[in-house]
Amino acid sequence: MKKQLARSRSNRKFAGVIGGLSRFTGIEATILRVIFIILLIPTGFFPLVVVYGLLAFVLPNEEEAIRE
Repeated sequence: MKKQLARSRSNRKFAGVIGGLSRFTGIEATILRVIFIILLIPTGFFPLVVVYGLLAFVLPNEEEAIRE
């Protein structure tokens, strides 16, 4: 079974995007969350918040991804 990027249902704080990225990449979710927070400051918040919001709408939930 190939890996598919999907929002996590079990490892989520807001929409499960970072939890899904964590499962897909194999990197600890806490590390990705810290990197996300650190990158928010130099990017001026807006670009990363927009990307996160888009991923929250575009990525399917784990259950939907498994069914496909």
